Amino acid sequence: MASHDDDTMPEETQGYKLSQPKQSLAEYNQMDAGDESLQRYKQSLGLGGGKDISDPSDPRVCIIKALTMDSPGRPPVRLEPENPKHQAKLEKGFKIKEGVKFTMSAEFKVQHEILSGLHYVQIIKRKGVRVSKDSEMIGSYAPNTENQPTYTKKFHEEEAPSGMLLRGKYEAISSFVDDDKKKHLEFGWKFEIVKDWPKPEEEEE
Repeated sequence: MASHDDDTMPEETQGYKLSQPKQSLAEYNQMDAGDESLQRYKQSLGLGGGKDISDPSDPRVCIIKALTMDSPGRPPVRLEPENPKHQAKLEKGFKIKEGVKFTMSAEFKVQHEILSGLHYVQIIKRKGVRVSKDSEMIGSYAPNTENQPTYTKKFHEEEAPSGMLLRGKYEAISSFVDDDKKKHLEFGWKFEIVKDWPKPEEEEE
């Protein structure tokens, strides 16, 4: 697969700095319990107790479970990039009715250490030409626990293109990148803008 490093990195924000210096999970847990602002920050990361479920045999800090598209009145379309059973769906793609509102969401797991400033970056291309680039700040998270085995982040609502000239097949490249410019996952998928939703018997299971 060709490299998309330049395209799939989030845009730089001038003057942006981390609200807290990056520290280990143990250091966060040992922070002063009497500092209320620090306690609120720790809670915002998800440091609320529970047994750490990090897999010692898997060194990854962020594991992307799924990317899901929800549109009112339609069954959700779930893409699992690391599930072999979903590879055909990623390659063939799915159909979206022109002009409809939809929302994307990401389900992921964090393990071993604090994940700082995770971004979702999405590039859309048509006939090899880039037509859009969008970036969403997902946030900073502590490793998942038995109390919360995964995280889900819902993105801003979008509207599908409409009009005869904009119907057709598109290619997407999705990437998940943190504040250190570490790319946790990048994968491609396809979709097609159509005049109307396909009939149930025409859709992939």
